[in-house]
Amino acid sequence: MKWMSNLERVYLRAFAVLTAIVAAGSLLVPSSVQAEQLPDYVVEEFGSPPEIPVGAVSEEVAAAIEAAFIQSIEQGQWGPEEQAALQVVAVSGDPRLAWLVSDLMRFITNAQLNAQLVVAAQELLQADLGQQDHWGGVTDHLIAWDIPAPPDYLRIKRAIFTGLIPGWEQIFVEGDIDWRLVSWGGVLIDDRAFDTTDEPCNCIPAADNPEVTLAEEATWLDDDDIVFGVEVNGAYRAYPRQIMEVREMVNDTLGGRDLGIPYCTLCGAAQAYFTDQMPEGVDRPVLRTSGLLSRSNKVMYDLNTYSVFDTFLGHAVTGPLAEIGVQLEQATVVTTDWASWKTAHPNTTVLAEYLALGRDPDFRNGRDADGPIFPVGDVDPRLPVHEDIIGVVTGSGGAVAFQRGAALLALRAGQVVAFQNVRLVLEAGGIKAVGKDGEDLGSHEAFWFAWSQFHPGTALWLGA
Repeated sequence: MKWMSNLERVYLRAFAVLTAIVAAGSLLVPSSVQAEQLPDYVVEEFGSPPEIPVGAVSEEVAAAIEAAFIQSIEQGQWGPEEQAALQVVAVSGDPRLAWLVSDLMRFITNAQLNAQLVVAAQELLQADLGQQDHWGGVTDHLIAWDIPAPPDYLRIKRAIFTGLIPGWEQIFVEGDIDWRLVSWGGVLIDDRAFDTTDEPCNCIPAADNPEVTLAEEATWLDDDDIVFGVEVNGAYRAYPRQIMEVREMVNDTLGGRDLGIPYCTLCGAAQAYFTDQMPEGVDRPVLRTSGLLSRSNKVMYDLNTYSVFDTFLGHAVTGPLAEIGVQLEQATVVTTDWASWKTAHPNTTVLAEYLALGRDPDFRNGRDADGPIFPVGDVDPRLPVHEDIIGVVTGSGGAVAFQRGAALLALRAGQVVAFQNVRLVLEAGGIKAVGKDGEDLGSHEAFWFAWSQFHPGTALWLGA
């Protein structure tokens, strides 16, 4: 059988590569993520990282990468040749290549192939993942240890992702984004034209220029339903969580200003960005859900330019908008209940019921009960991963998170809750941050794991 002879030759090449790597000890250098440089809680949970080679991979390994991670996608098959190529990768002694294994694992549903990829990842990482022998476990180790990307990583990752799911060709481009951390969220890209709210798609459909009603007409909402309240120039609007769970993105106009409002169900974070007053010659960004995630935070992009934005921080990281340094200004989002919001702001408008598409989901209280369902690596241990915080950037440019429960109790007791120029105040049953003169600082609620990842080193207020 011809393929057996090919297989034997590949295994012989794999053995030769491994022998060369072992003999040339100088190819291995102390990792930039040695255990003594990692926080104790990371080493305790994930162990010590392996040593990391530097520089390019050998020609043999490069050829194996092409066969296992590009040729297999292009040809739509996984046979003995691809399996043998994976073995060459696995014995290369280069933990950086585990990123490629992880990327492929995300799309694999075949149990036998997944098992082969798990073995390869464990060999590359020199780790026994035990019960974590799946895509999430592999990726968590890679993130926690901060394993560098392999050479030519974006090209290979792009081939995997766009080869399996179309629509991302303009998304996977060079930019100020760490492509290691980007994974598939399990849904397709929303690339419908602007203002096509009612056009069905096999995606999470954004709502553009959504229909709204007066508060007294929103009889479908219960008093204890959660809403995200936004105020712009004296105009108030409520975005019910039942709708935002389904849409995850709204392009709206309120108080004479254009807004893009992403809601990341995984992060417990609704945010509001002004999308007008752009630089001359730049159209209003139309924000859409890409179907991708970065450390369990949704990756949004502009439909006009396909520029990717950091959803949590609001700045463009790829494409034409990144080239000119577009940074979206953030407005405050108050998370509260419908009764409190409409009582405080009786003239509020609210998104129309039909936008929920007949669904009344409550993902937060079920799906994420055991922690983030997508890999996030290490999490700052100062708070539980799903602790609610109020996050805001201070006047000095630093970040501060206020433990929401403690802050709410303190404010209701008449105590001052402040940090540098930031002061928290009660607002319609929720909390917002204001400056020394009462100006809006653009605060929002989020889960601790998300805020601390996108604002590493954040200050943390736990109470007086």
